[in-house]
Amino acid sequence: MRIAFVMISYIVLFSCSNDTEKETNYEDIPEKKAFNPTPLKIEIPENFAKLTYDLALNPPTQEGFALGKRLFYEGKLSSTGVISCGECHRQEFSFTHHKHIVSHGVNGLLGTRNSPPIQNMAFIQAFNWDGAANHLDMQPIIPITSEVEMNETFTSVLKKLSEDEDYPSLFEAAFENGKIDSENMLKALSQFMLTMISADSKYDKSIRNEGGISLTKEEEMGQVLFESKCASCHAGMLFTDQSYRNNGLPLHPEYNDMGRQLVSGLEADARKFRVPSLRNIELTLPYMHDGRFKTLKDVLDFYDSGMENSNTLDPSLNKDGKIGIPLTPTEKEQLIAFLKTLTDTNFTFDKRFAEF
Repeated sequence: MRIAFVMISYIVLFSCSNDTEKETNYEDIPEKKAFNPTPLKIEIPENFAKLTYDLALNPPTQEGFALGKRLFYEGKLSSTGVISCGECHRQEFSFTHHKHIVSHGVNGLLGTRNSPPIQNMAFIQAFNWDGAANHLDMQPIIPITSEVEMNETFTSVLKKLSEDEDYPSLFEAAFENGKIDSENMLKALSQFMLTMISADSKYDKSIRNEGGISLTKEEEMGQVLFESKCASCHAGMLFTDQSYRNNGLPLHPEYNDMGRQLVSGLEADARKFRVPSLRNIELTLPYMHDGRFKTLKDVLDFYDSGMENSNTLDPSLNKDGKIGIPLTPTEKEQLIAFLKTLTDTNFTFDKRFAEF
């Protein structure tokens, strides 16, 4: 072994000393550019609570945002090269799949749930209708690997990105190690989604006393009704308490979706779904986890007289043996008027989030 080592050393030394023309000229090697990304500040609205996402573990930068945006609209994340995140999350409808009852995936395959909006993700504790993802960085794994959504593997996605002429430089600009790996890809997507903050509706401006904007009498009446009949679940500035509740929807015979129970395995979670935010609700139709209702009036009619009793029905919807939230036709109109004040067109037409 020692003789072999000596011989190899001799050959190496000889070849180096005998080939001066091939000596490395270190002056010709370009220096690696210093990693110096541009910080991106996440502006927290004054009427919002603190972030739930720990920015210290994934500091947003302009470069990370740009990469995340590119990935969000990238068809290479799907097996067909066509379906992107942005396909089922359209900006003008608060990043929902407008008018599609359930999500549409590769080759026209249908999912079983309505695509939820993407807004204020930095303030949310868990994601998807059943809370299957408990961190924003983990959420994209579900649609990317779902057979009826993007139907891809991370190994395949990363290979495609590595072979793309643009992505290597984009990853190098966004992350210090420059690696095209799953961690950096998911963090970049998060950096893009973290900036999607919707807090500039008529309602927001009225409570912040901006521009002399105030609610109409009908909208004010709707707000009073909302606070007495709806705010126990749709609470706070996010208009959701982020809990999981059974709101009395009869099981859909095609999907037989048991909601949170599919994640927890607990019988007590049967038919429970995450309470959705009502921000931009005017734009995110159809409604409920399976998109069964076309209009806001349909939703209020259901709460008034369409709910089904079951063992896990939320107690707030079953008072003294009376199921539902009684509402008169006038009260429904007033509630809808208030809900429309939660529409934030500055968010839905913000050019920062647009594909082109």
